[in-house]
Amino acid sequence: MKIIKSDLHAIAVGPKQYPQDEFPEIAFAGRSNVGKSSFINSMINRANLARTSGKPGKTRTINFYIINDSFRFVDLPGYGYAIASKSEKEKWGKIIEKYLTDRKNLKEVILIVDIRHEPTEQDLMMYQWIKSFGYTGIVIATKADKISKGNWQKHIKIIKDKLEIKDTNLIIPYSSEKKINKDKVWQKFEEILI
Repeated sequence: MKIIKSDLHAIAVGPKQYPQDEFPEIAFAGRSNVGKSSFINSMINRANLARTSGKPGKTRTINFYIINDSFRFVDLPGYGYAIASKSEKEKWGKIIEKYLTDRKNLKEVILIVDIRHEPTEQDLMMYQWIKSFGYTGIVIATKADKISKGNWQKHIKIIKDKLEIKDTNLIIPYSSEKKINKDKVWQKFEEILI
C-alpha cells in the first residue's frame, strides 16, 4: 500500500461527530500504553499524526484518520488505565461500545497487545467482544523489537492461550520502530478493504 496522503479527519465522542460518508474503516482497540498511536503512525509513515503520549490513557476520544482519501484508521480510546476513575472508565466504555455496535462503515476491529506481556482480562473481554460481532480477530503484537526473534513463538503462544485464539496466523508480531512485518499487516488490511 502506497500512502500518498493521511490526515486527522475527525475527533468524536459520539455519533454526531463521526464522519458522514461511505469510507470503510478499520478500528484499533487496546489497553492504554500498548502503542496504538505509534502503530498507526508507523503504518502511514507519519512521525506524529496519531498523538502519542507519555501519559497512558490520554486518548479519550475516537480519532478518525483519513488515508489516501479512500479509507480510515480509527483509534479507539485505550482501556485499562488504572488511574482513571470508575465513572471515567464507564464513559470510555460507552463511547467505544456505541461506535462498535452502530457504525456501518466499520469493516474490522484489530486488537493491539504488547508482545512482551500476557494479555489482561480486559484484553480477553475485548477480544471476545470483537469475535462476537463477527470480526476476524486479528491481533497485532507490538514492540516485537524489544524481545529476540527466537522468543516470539513463546510469547505468541501466551497470547494465543490467554485470548483462546485457534489460528496462530491471526497474531502478527510488529515493531513500530523497526517496521517489522509492516508489509504483512498491510496485506491483511488490503484484503479487508477490498
